[in-house]
Amino acid sequence: MSTFKLQDCHKQTIKDICKQFNNNPGELISVLHKTQGEFGYLPEEVQREIAANLKISVAKVYGVVTFYSFFTMTPKGKYPISVCTGTACYVRGAEKVVDELKDLLKIKVGGVTEDGKFSLDCLRCVGACGLAPVVLIGEKVYGRVEPHQIKGILESYE
Repeated sequence: MSTFKLQDCHKQTIKDICKQFNNNPGELISVLHKTQGEFGYLPEEVQREIAANLKISVAKVYGVVTFYSFFTMTPKGKYPISVCTGTACYVRGAEKVVDELKDLLKIKVGGVTEDGKFSLDCLRCVGACGLAPVVLIGEKVYGRVEPHQIKGILESYE
């Protein structure tokens, strides 16, 4: 993975996003959402630029980015995979689903496949407990997933 290099065009994009929210530090979460939507993730250089535009500390930006699970400081795959490990999913076998994904994709949780196609993460409760265990690939929700189904699901993204 190449490290992110902040270019002038990136600085302008961040400046424009901050301006949309009147450079208001109270809009930090909105700024971060929009910026992550633009870049796919929030590397340190991007966080520093946001802090400078909003005239707040980098520590404050970093604190918000690391507190909320929907923000990420690492790039995601083209198809980000999230496995719910909330109580209902866990009890119904989410751990076996995660293990199968790790084996098939040859990555750890938090990793990205070599080709950049898939990334794997776990998250807490997506609110679909009746469908446990739940796997999200991008915006698509797969319910009652069993380890033997994973290969077929991944193949549908070829």
